[in-house]
Amino acid sequence: MFKSLRFLFLLIAVVLAFGTALAQDGGSTLVMARAADTTGLDPHTQTAFASLRLLELVYEPLVVLDADLNIVPALAESWEFSDDAMTLTMTLRQGVKFHDGSDLTAADVVASFTRILDEATGAAARANYLSIASMDTPDDYTVVFNLSTADVPLLAAMASVNASIVSSEAIAAGDFSATAIGTGPFILDEWIPEEVTRLSANAEWWGEGPFVDGVEMRVIPDEASILAALRAGEIDFALLNDPLVATLLRGDESIVLNAVPALAYHVLQLNPSRAPMDILEVRQAMSCAIDRQEVLDTASLGEGAVTGPLTIPAYHVDPSTFFCYTKDLAKAQELMAASGVEPFTLKTIVANAEPPTALSEAQSIQAQLAEIGITLEIEPLELSVYVDRWLAGDFDAAVALNGGRPDPYTMYVRYWTSTGNLQGVANYIDETLDSLMAAGRAEPDFAARLDIFTQFQQHLTEVSPWLWLYSGYEYTAHQPYVVGFEPNATDSLYSFAKVSLER
Repeated sequence: MFKSLRFLFLLIAVVLAFGTALAQDGGSTLVMARAADTTGLDPHTQTAFASLRLLELVYEPLVVLDADLNIVPALAESWEFSDDAMTLTMTLRQGVKFHDGSDLTAADVVASFTRILDEATGAAARANYLSIASMDTPDDYTVVFNLSTADVPLLAAMASVNASIVSSEAIAAGDFSATAIGTGPFILDEWIPEEVTRLSANAEWWGEGPFVDGVEMRVIPDEASILAALRAGEIDFALLNDPLVATLLRGDESIVLNAVPALAYHVLQLNPSRAPMDILEVRQAMSCAIDRQEVLDTASLGEGAVTGPLTIPAYHVDPSTFFCYTKDLAKAQELMAASGVEPFTLKTIVANAEPPTALSEAQSIQAQLAEIGITLEIEPLELSVYVDRWLAGDFDAAVALNGGRPDPYTMYVRYWTSTGNLQGVANYIDETLDSLMAAGRAEPDFAARLDIFTQFQQHLTEVSPWLWLYSGYEYTAHQPYVVGFEPNATDSLYSFAKVSLER
């Protein structure tokens, strides 16, 4: 019912909004639209996808991922681990300038990672870099990371917006809330919250490009209206998060639709630090009571796949092998009875725009948990408020869409280790998780790592601090004259540097 009504409303909105306007000539500015806006400009602390999509155009890390998730050079042109894997030497690209005209040097790299590692910063990915014991700079273009332990996924962890290199002068100034001075292909000119962001091409960028004069990011909260604007030629490019909207473009030869299996995952995060989620049987009962395929079908038209914790293809495990991944209502009721917990209300926070499927997911889960005496009370929040509550762990439960990474350790070290900087979001840790993560970080052999992280997934789904639901697709859509964009599993817009408008 939820699915059919939601689809009908979207279809009506598209029909009403669709006009006969001719394609607008935006010159050489790439005009795009998205439903959610940036929540902040600090590349080290931001977690919202909407923020990261902007910041990756302005800031750059030492290495990045290509469309096939391979690690490729960015600000570092080469790197080498020592034979004992205890040092990582990075050679920086020479001639790179920040947007204020200052030169990128090794001192900026050291200052950036020092800031990330400082607990006071509140860096989103701090836990990924805790193996860095010290840093040396033999010259202006060489940085040596001295490690406290072998850290196989460290390089992959550096391929992140949250590991962006910022200028040491900007760090000294201390204001990342109003300015953004990076080395990236685009320069931030104007940000009008909840309306529009304007960027201009960085003529001094070290790479080939950009091939457009700038990028204009418009915020249009309703994705059906984004679709109508795309069809009317008012915009060149669209970020689409709602499968019910994106699938309306299937078969439309006038628009290019890209759909790439996502590393991000949809999840019901429980807070095991709060009663009664601190009782194992309650969490397990909830897992047994939920039909994950039904949630996927209801919220996303079946666009995706039921998943466990790891969405990385190389580490895929058949979800049917995980604890209670096939709905078992009798077992759920048995576990609730064993817990001794009376029927209760579970207050659950849901973001209004990220993802747009969140409310439908919550409603599907709400109906299913009612079968075991749990009343799920939905609390819709604006994205910025949701992010603040989420980061503070201020919730009983949260419907979330969390980002994936190409390596299991970098994907979950923030949550499922005792030193993880987002342990306050996960609110659960045990010795098994801690030891498996430590083993996975140090193990270089893939087969051995696969076994380690299979055990990790099996244990995590059994203790059920979170209830993983499904992974979907990263949707982008654009006019046929937009050339050079590289669709990818992380939804990155970094390839805007390669885009041209060939009208």
